[in-house]
Amino acid sequence: MKNFINKIHRLGHASFRLDLAKIIYIDPFQLSDNLPKADIIICTHSHFDHCSPEDITKIQDKSTILVITADSLEKVSGNIQIIAPGQSLLIESIKIEAVPAYNTNKSFHPKENGWIGVIVDDGNRRIYHTGDSDIIPEMKNVNADVWLIPVSGTYVMTAEEAANIINEVKPHAAVPMHYGAIVGSKADAKKFAELVGKRAVIL
Repeated sequence: MKNFINKIHRLGHASFRLDLAKIIYIDPFQLSDNLPKADIIICTHSHFDHCSPEDITKIQDKSTILVITADSLEKVSGNIQIIAPGQSLLIESIKIEAVPAYNTNKSFHPKENGWIGVIVDDGNRRIYHTGDSDIIPEMKNVNADVWLIPVSGTYVMTAEEAANIINEVKPHAAVPMHYGAIVGSKADAKKFAELVGKRAVIL
């Protein structure tokens, strides 16, 4: 698992690069220059810190496939695949499964918007990026080795809430995210790690 975790790079906030058979970015935001070009870019919803045209153009080339929710369509251009909760795509050896992501006790991410978390499956391991979400019933049915999960509260679940679901479903590893840019801090990630124990990996 440690060698696999090395393929996952947190780029800040809720942004990640996965170095699998394809180079996959999820929710690119505030990216540095000169990063590897993307084979696949996934945006979980249209909020500016998850679907950022400025950052997408830094890593996009003519062959890049953009996997987005329908509400993000007007923000981007290129080779686009629309996805919604419950749907999946197969891009060569990479399977992308969309699962719901929404708030249960706040109104920033309504369920009816059809926004998503994604499971990226390379045939060996399954990585679940929850998107911007609270703990929702659908999470208990997710089968994934690694969870990328928000911990900052305000717009998403808190560190304590994130720890509760991780301790219940018990994936191999859990990476805290959604902190350090707009809301949340390293203290939230550390609190999560204290509550989760050895499963926690701070990137």
